[in-house]
Amino acid sequence: MTQTALIVGASRGIGLGLVGEFERRGWRVIGTARNPAKAEALTELAANSGGRVTVEAVDTTDLDQAKALRERLDGETLDLVVVNAGMGNPQGKTPLTVTQNEFDTLFVTNALAPVQLAELFVDRVRPRTGVIGLMTSQLGSVEGASGGGYDLYRASKAALNSFTRSFAARHKDQGVAVLSLHPGWVKTDMGGPQAPLDVATSVKGLADVVERAQGDRKDGFFDYKGDILPW
Repeated sequence: MTQTALIVGASRGIGLGLVGEFERRGWRVIGTARNPAKAEALTELAANSGGRVTVEAVDTTDLDQAKALRERLDGETLDLVVVNAGMGNPQGKTPLTVTQNEFDTLFVTNALAPVQLAELFVDRVRPRTGVIGLMTSQLGSVEGASGGGYDLYRASKAALNSFTRSFAARHKDQGVAVLSLHPGWVKTDMGGPQAPLDVATSVKGLADVVERAQGDRKDGFFDYKGDILPW
């Protein structure tokens, strides 16, 4: 049986890498972008996939668009949903200097919107073997925040982690593994050229974590190597 993955936020970077990785592993993949017309790499991957990759449009911060995506995918049984869409710390901003609009945008994008997507699709995920993964960061670990810095981004990912744990508890009888995933510090537009990891290494590890979870059925906070991270 061919498995099906929905990768939300797949126009570039880690999301795009995950689409390619799962397609290479024989999965059928649905990748989303806010504007597919501008997501050239994703649409090219889909065009060359022999029908194994398809592209959908959704702005994750627009709940009506998220609901419309669910309706368009009516009838799909998903083996994996990964919500990868997110944004970094507002440039140079601290809790004292961030504007209300910047704060709202960050927390809706990084914390609220991902769990809304998970709520919308949890009943479409295959029981007993299905996985939902929400892309977070080790910077969202409250226990691990001894170094400080990136306060706003850290807080938004900590909020996502809290949402994710509550989501997992609320849907524990659904038979779906719920993972908080840390991809590592990766060379992407967000991670920057100084990051030590390339996209290929990160997404291969993340895909391995997902496929192990299909058998282990263990929720948790994992990095791309499969190591458990502190909340």
